[in-house]
Amino acid sequence: MKDLFWHLVGIATGLKILLIPAYHSTDFEVHRNWLAITHSLPLDRWYVEATSEWTLDYPPFFAHFEWLLSQVAKYVDPRMLEVQNLNYESKATVYFQRLSVIVTDLVYVLGVRSCLGSLGLARNSQQHFAGSMLLLLNVGLLFVDHIHFQYNGFLFGLLLLSIGSLIRQRFLWSAFIFAVLLNFKHIFLYLAPAFGVYLLRFYCLEQVNVVSTSLAFVKLLAVGLSPFVLSLGPFWRQLPEVFGRLFPFKRGLTHAYWAPNFWAIYNTADKVAAGVLKVEGSSTSSGLVQEVRHSVLPTIQPPVTFVLTVIFMLPILVKLFRSPKSQSPLVFLRSVVLCGCSSFVFGWHVHEKAILMVLIPLCLLTLVNREDARYAYILSIAGYFSLFPLLFDADLYIPRYSLYLSYVAMLYGQLYRIFPNFRGFHALEWIYMLGFLTIPLYEHLLAFLLHLDKRLPFLPLLLTSVYAALGVLYFFGAYYLYALGFTWGKATSSSSSSVKRKRKTK
Repeated sequence: MKDLFWHLVGIATGLKILLIPAYHSTDFEVHRNWLAITHSLPLDRWYVEATSEWTLDYPPFFAHFEWLLSQVAKYVDPRMLEVQNLNYESKATVYFQRLSVIVTDLVYVLGVRSCLGSLGLARNSQQHFAGSMLLLLNVGLLFVDHIHFQYNGFLFGLLLLSIGSLIRQRFLWSAFIFAVLLNFKHIFLYLAPAFGVYLLRFYCLEQVNVVSTSLAFVKLLAVGLSPFVLSLGPFWRQLPEVFGRLFPFKRGLTHAYWAPNFWAIYNTADKVAAGVLKVEGSSTSSGLVQEVRHSVLPTIQPPVTFVLTVIFMLPILVKLFRSPKSQSPLVFLRSVVLCGCSSFVFGWHVHEKAILMVLIPLCLLTLVNREDARYAYILSIAGYFSLFPLLFDADLYIPRYSLYLSYVAMLYGQLYRIFPNFRGFHALEWIYMLGFLTIPLYEHLLAFLLHLDKRLPFLPLLLTSVYAALGVLYFFGAYYLYALGFTWGKATSSSSSSVKRKRKTK
């Protein structure tokens, strides 16, 4: 079978080009403003400039990335680089920014290639083809980057390059790439415990004696810290301003649209209790990013979310530390997924887009183990659906539903091709997944027939957030128990041997 990887790259690129004229969110203006700031102002003004409400709040490497793009942008339309020119979106600006996302996705392509190779998947195997499809045509990245507008593909490319290097036991190279990633977007800090434990256990502590261990630790520290020195060094006088922008704890517990996590359920429970008890309090669904206080339930502060996140990361990290070397790559991937999921479920002011930190690494596990694939499918149904509120424009209804349904159908088909004896899902899991059909039915039909679209305009958002949260929490609990070795029914965990078999596939 011919290697179809680059054919799929071409298909994905063509699809992204077709989406260039699509609606874009305020994130488009965010990045245009960052282009202007980094191009027009000196370094010491980047993290204090506040002409626009969309201030620079990514780490310095990303700021320099915007500066680099601005060196090309000045030849396309210099007016997009004026700080005072708010909400500027000429046709040239739109095409430049859209194409910049597509071009920088080359890093993502390289990351996908690296990870598939590190898993030992033969290029003519069904697993390699399926992995290429699931990652290169990932519907979440199409939604968030190529319609909504962001640069997540480029960033996830760095993550995949780091994962691929780690699985290949190129430890220092992996640590360096991951440290670079953190200085592009600090949200990936939530995945750092998995990388840290793996590197400590299987690089530092695997050395033959104390001297070698100490030397390995020094090397790892030097390689890991050097990107931080290069990134933050030029801003050493503005570090308070930089960290103030990177960690804005004055934002509320939840975003304007609640990410489908534990706090969405918590907010809903508070609202229901306030209604039953007829208690009035501050709103948690005003559509604004603000600090809120719950009406009945205890108000949650940032330290609570931090402690919960750390507590729920610990079990899988302990298992990773104790795992034998032969099983460590698989346990590491599950640790990445569960560390990302812990932060998504319990983190402070989580954006709905952060579910991609769980879903994209999970694509790799889908290829090598039947049970991982089963859980991945359930989370995919809930997680990708939860991104719909990002694409709220009526013109996007057909693209969002068609892309979503095509992707989940493709995923389901690939599961049966990879795992011939795949038996699917329990009855309650099927009922839950099919239940997502009722949300668009209500939003686009019943709400109008029952005249609820004006009385309860927030209800479709609430239903999407809460119903998807049920699936995310189910995945988190059930998959965590499975990853720790608590299974029911027949065992399905012959993953290491399945990877070895695929390496022999011709």
